Amino acid sequence: MNVLVTGITGFIGSRLAEKLVDRGDNVFGFVRHSSERQLKRLESIASRVHLIEGDLVRFHSVLSALEASDPSIIFHLGALTPVRLSFDDPYPYIGINFDGTVNLVHAILRQSPNTRLVAASTAEVYGWQPSDKPIAEDALLNPASPYAVTKSAADQYVQMANRIYHLRGTTLRPINSYGRISESGFYTEYLISKMLKGETCYVGAPDSIRDYMYADDHVDAYLDAARTEKSVGQVYNVSPGNPVTNIELAKKLSAITGFKGKIVVGSYPPGYPQRPQSQDPPFLVLDNSKIRREMGWKPKFSLDDGLKKAVETWTKKSGSL
Repeated sequence: MNVLVTGITGFIGSRLAEKLVDRGDNVFGFVRHSSERQLKRLESIASRVHLIEGDLVRFHSVLSALEASDPSIIFHLGALTPVRLSFDDPYPYIGINFDGTVNLVHAILRQSPNTRLVAASTAEVYGWQPSDKPIAEDALLNPASPYAVTKSAADQYVQMANRIYHLRGTTLRPINSYGRISESGFYTEYLISKMLKGETCYVGAPDSIRDYMYADDHVDAYLDAARTEKSVGQVYNVSPGNPVTNIELAKKLSAITGFKGKIVVGSYPPGYPQRPQSQDPPFLVLDNSKIRREMGWKPKFSLDDGLKKAVETWTKKSGSL
């Protein structure tokens, strides 16, 4: 079938595209004008995907992409994601994350209303919660950053469109994912890169509790959601259920990498854009019972196994990119 992926050059989008190509789908990727560096993730499948240049913030650009690809399914992963940077410059997040989703929804409704949409939201939409227990899909959305506000608005717009316009959309709210190569701006990869070099590591919020999911489990959730009609109109948390504090994660990676260097607890790396401490939810762990029950999704990787695989992959591949 024809499949359109927004955000195809991203961490998860590129991995999703690989699986779609491998199963025989005709894959189209909606991309902004990109440098060769940005397209590096698609190198192994470049000859088997069709890239359509455009911009999510321009409605007719999105509409043209749908006309060109005629998709049966759209995986909407295109977004601006660095949470910390959104505090100082929220405006691009509003355009790409919210306006872009609105444009995609209405392009679908105009061009191909029977098309399935599987849209990526984020666990960040939950923000502050009244108790430290796994968060279910019906919890109040209480976003704690400009990024999370834009994703919350997009999340709710898809849900509204499902009810009002009969959009055939599914929304996934994934927790933190890891498994990137040569990208050290995310916590797990930051620790891996520093520890493998023997450099000092900084753990800015040591007691904050998060859930961490290996990339392959994340990708499988999108594929599972697209396989069944039961997911139409639904929202699902995607989370493996392995809560850990930031300092505990650092200690796990220290053991895996054999790190003998220094871990500085309670401060961020010099020059690192900080998320305001007062705004950082101390507990962000999701209840995954709905996606397990309704779609049969479950993680293939435990936290320890996933971290070991991430370290091995980083070690083997980062030098070649």
